[in-house]
Amino acid sequence: MVSQKCQYAIWAIFELARRHGQGPVKISEIAKAQAIPVRFLQVILNQLKSAGFVHSRRGAEGGYFLARQPNRVTIAEIVQFVEGPIVPVACRAGKIAGECALHRNCVFIEVWKQAAKAVSDVYEQTTFQHLVDDEAKMRRAASFAYSI
Repeated sequence: MVSQKCQYAIWAIFELARRHGQGPVKISEIAKAQAIPVRFLQVILNQLKSAGFVHSRRGAEGGYFLARQPNRVTIAEIVQFVEGPIVPVACRAGKIAGECALHRNCVFIEVWKQAAKAVSDVYEQTTFQHLVDDEAKMRRAASFAYSI
C-alpha cells in the first residue's frame, strides 16, 4: 500500500504537472487543489526539492514548479523516493528475511517477485503527463454527459 505521505507527494507533483509552464505555484494553491494539509505539503515539497523533482522561487511571485517536463517524471520515481523499493510484502524488501523460518524454502517468493514487477511496471510506465492527459479526457467526457 502507498502511504498517505506518498499520496500527497504524488498529488503535489500531479498539480505541478497540471500547471506546468504557467509559472511557480504557491503552496496554498497546491494544497487547496489537491486537498493536502499545508503543513504536510511544506515538508513534502522540501523533500521533493532536495531530491531534484521540483524547484522553487522565493518572493511574491514565487512558488514551486517541476524540475523536469511532466512526461519525464514517473509515478515509480516518486513512490520509490518516498517509500523505497516497490515490494508487496516486507520480506521482499529484505526487512524480515532473518526473522522468517521459511525464508530459504519459501514458495511465495516468486509470487512476491512477480507482484512487485507488475506494480513496478505500471508505475514506471505512468508519467505525470499521462495523468494530466487522462484527467483532461475525463473532464471532456463529463461535460458531454451533462443532461437536463
